[in-house]
Amino acid sequence: MSTLVCGSLAFDTIMVFQDHFKAHILPDQVHMLNVSFTVPQMRRDFGGCAGNIAYNLKLLGANPVIVGTAGQDFTPYLDHLKAQGLDTGLLRILPDHYTAQAFITTDLDDNQITAFHPGAMFQAQENRLAGRIPENVRWAIVAPDGLGAMVQHLEDLTNAGIPTLFDPGQGLPLFDAETLTRLIDRADYLTVNDYECQMVQARTGLGLNELRQRLKALIVTRGEHGSVIYHDGRETTIPAARPKAVTDPTGCGDAYRAGLLYGLEHELGWETSGRVASLMGAYKIEQAGTQNHRFTWPEFQARYRENFGETIG
Repeated sequence: MSTLVCGSLAFDTIMVFQDHFKAHILPDQVHMLNVSFTVPQMRRDFGGCAGNIAYNLKLLGANPVIVGTAGQDFTPYLDHLKAQGLDTGLLRILPDHYTAQAFITTDLDDNQITAFHPGAMFQAQENRLAGRIPENVRWAIVAPDGLGAMVQHLEDLTNAGIPTLFDPGQGLPLFDAETLTRLIDRADYLTVNDYECQMVQARTGLGLNELRQRLKALIVTRGEHGSVIYHDGRETTIPAARPKAVTDPTGCGDAYRAGLLYGLEHELGWETSGRVASLMGAYKIEQAGTQNHRFTWPEFQARYRENFGETIG
């Protein structure tokens, strides 16, 4: 049994400026801004929602299939994915484009300046799924990607009868009300953070109860306050798992979604699935980068028991 993971693939270049932006930017001169920052610390991470979710699913012992579009510079990332044993058969490489990439500079106040190049991601809708979905696929997620790709993939999956989790995430501003409402109606499950939940309601004009009625489940994450899963006329509250350190929150949402998918694959029920997802987020936040954390299944079982007072098989 496999899960299709549709979404972005990207390189994240993270730089740390050992000072404060405000000391180098003159507020009354921003109309002619021209500044340069020396950044002695830099790292380059593998990222993008599809890569992150698939990586976390593989840690849990699942067999995800990545659906994404990358560019001419993707070879190191591709080698990394293959080294993890991930299925890359539905990736599309565009030789005339670069892989999507974010360049993020952070100062000592944790302020950030980010430049994002979408690259091949904006051609992701050409990587069609119709007629190409492997027979062993039982679940899917459509995570943030190019707008056309999110629309196309969700429609292809639901037309094929594949239960699908829709995660619009940072792609929400791209949707108009009609398109977003149509995709919510097509999806089986919707997962958003609490801020995104408010954005969805404002964009579609649907209240929380109306959203719940259109879906088999609505999952709303609340950071350190855990998450809430609305399903079957019920409301299940999931506590946040305790991290051993808070190092880097980037990618926690993707780790959480991998936990949800694992729970769906194994029919664990919403409470257990949410707890698996919560613990995945805790593992991620302890490490810098989105695909650098690791654990064995016995280690995961032990931490699950420590956090939730019960065992998981």
